Amino acid sequence: MTELFIYYRVKADRAETLLRQAQAMQQRLRYHHPRLSARLLRRPEASDGMHTWMEIYACDPAEAGAPPLAAIEAEAACLAELIDGARHVETFIACAC
Repeated sequence: MTELFIYYRVKADRAETLLRQAQAMQQRLRYHHPRLSARLLRRPEASDGMHTWMEIYACDPAEAGAPPLAAIEAEAACLAELIDGARHVETFIACAC
């Protein structure tokens, strides 16, 4: 299982717009990639008028239809005008314990 953690900052006064657009984006991704798990989180407090947001995606790259990062980033282009700075991507794999 591979999990992607993508975080970025958004001005607090754009929170509602970002929420609607990011939810719609993730819904489109799940429609095209039914085995994809997608979550959207936001820090509860603003810092310097900015919120930190995080998208989390989980999928098994061995399964057919798992979206590559490029597909997620292409879909996320709709958020570019709302984000202040870069989208930071971290990739993690599940460990057997």
